Amino acid sequence: MKFDYDKDNLFARLLRGEIPNDTVAESEHTLAFRDIRPQMKEHILVIPKGAYVSLDDFAANASEAEIVDFMRLCAKIAKDTGLSVAAGGRGFRAIANSGPDSLQEVPHFHLHILGGEVAGPLLAR
Repeated sequence: MKFDYDKDNLFARLLRGEIPNDTVAESEHTLAFRDIRPQMKEHILVIPKGAYVSLDDFAANASEAEIVDFMRLCAKIAKDTGLSVAAGGRGFRAIANSGPDSLQEVPHFHLHILGGEVAGPLLAR
């Protein structure tokens, strides 16, 4: 089953300015904003501005500039929010759901950065 990119998905509409967001950081190829239903004290979504449906799609098809920009903005967010272990923070969890079996809700690649408290087990069944 191919997971096609929907140009009218929530994040595509957000990138076009049709839906407001609480922007945390933005760069040439990446946007980061607070999740509207936070699961931890810090819950930030990081999305590429390009049309990628999943982590594997992004990793295989994004330009080197897009990938570097995305990863560097993730590091900046971790540092700026005090979560970065490299900068003396207590850490964070980064989650990217890909496809229906992972319960990906929006078919636009996004990374959840969660922290500010102990995360608990990775999965609960």
